[in-house]
Amino acid sequence: MKPVLVMRVARPTDNLATIAEMYTKGLGFRVLSEFTDHDGFDGVILGHNNQAYHLEFTSQQNHDVGRAPTQDHLLVFYIPNRDDWETTGADMLAAGFREVDPYNPYWGIDGRTFEDLDGYRVVLQNEPFR
Repeated sequence: MKPVLVMRVARPTDNLATIAEMYTKGLGFRVLSEFTDHDGFDGVILGHNNQAYHLEFTSQQNHDVGRAPTQDHLLVFYIPNRDDWETTGADMLAAGFREVDPYNPYWGIDGRTFEDLDGYRVVLQNEPFR
């Protein structure tokens, strides 16, 4: 894969404004782009400056998507610095995420798992990616 490519993870939601606020406050993302009524879809694209990944949340008008299909649908962020990891965990709780036991116990060894209001989960792993 070419290193100049950008990865975007797209997720549907019935709670577009609230989910966008949770991820901006919890993970320090900023709104990179928004769209309204693009062929019946509204959306917001979140990310960090100079990072090669984005999160896109979409809401389809007159359509309910419900909750995450399983408890193992994860976004995992590796945060090796302990102070940064603890601060980010506190930010997640303040943003409205709730801390949950991981479905896969591996993520509980050096990590904390948080769930958004749609049931999707974010793991904050306190170690460098290996």
